[in-house]
Amino acid sequence: MSSLSYAAPTSVDDAVKLLAGASGLAKVLSGGTDLLVQLRSGRLKPELIVDTKKIPGIIGIREENGGFVIGAATPGAVVEAHPGLNAAWPGLVEALDLIGSTQVQGRCSLAGNLCNASPAADSVPALFAAGATAVIVGSKGKREVPVEQIPTGPGRTSLAKDEFIVEFRLPPRPARSGDAYLRFIPRTEMDIAVVGCGVNVTLDANGICTAARVALGAVSPTVILVPAAADVLIGHKLDADTLARLDAAAQAAAKPISDKRGTVEYRTKIAGVLARRTAAIAFDRANGIKNGKAH
Repeated sequence: MSSLSYAAPTSVDDAVKLLAGASGLAKVLSGGTDLLVQLRSGRLKPELIVDTKKIPGIIGIREENGGFVIGAATPGAVVEAHPGLNAAWPGLVEALDLIGSTQVQGRCSLAGNLCNASPAADSVPALFAAGATAVIVGSKGKREVPVEQIPTGPGRTSLAKDEFIVEFRLPPRPARSGDAYLRFIPRTEMDIAVVGCGVNVTLDANGICTAARVALGAVSPTVILVPAAADVLIGHKLDADTLARLDAAAQAAAKPISDKRGTVEYRTKIAGVLARRTAAIAFDRANGIKNGKAH
């Protein structure tokens, strides 16, 4: 059995070289709240851990071109404390804030939550709904892709062996926009989602939806965007008929499994309920109605 090596490079180039040069499994340490648990349980046995947190710029938040740039290893607690993000993207902030305890919040990161590739990840539906992109670096250079292209299955991503995320980009926020995230869990806190839902909308002056993105978690091998649910919202106010069609679209997109947290039928029904409730909060926020935290 090979021994585990640890490295904490101080540049992107050095990190890429370490990942590319590893002969066995190499894992990137962004926050570590999932990775360390997997190491201790024996589920993962990498040859190399590459800690990226010492790379300049990989922790921090800045406003750029009307949007936001979030360093890949920025802790959840730092994101939650950022006034601009709370004002523009409350749903995304709330989703990240649902990950674990206060102690976990000091370490967990958007990159770790996304690249752990759990179908039930909390921040990922909100990232998908926001239309976020990930800036990825590797030996072939830098590329920027929509976040929904990264998870490919439970525990699997589209990143090459020598690639990792350095930052996330959130687009400029149009006027009269709002987002929200809700999940259903068996306990009151610190549990894994039975279903999660992120909704992001933009409305016109009459309250009619002009743009929408809807994402569901824990109902498929990966978090999924649901274009059919977004199409139901666009061109309409959130009346009873629109809510009913949104419920149906979410249920149609759900392809869950049965496990100890819920059956296929139960999860499918919850997907529709959460889509309606999350959309209502997002519409309220876009209309300027302050209703506190979604969860």
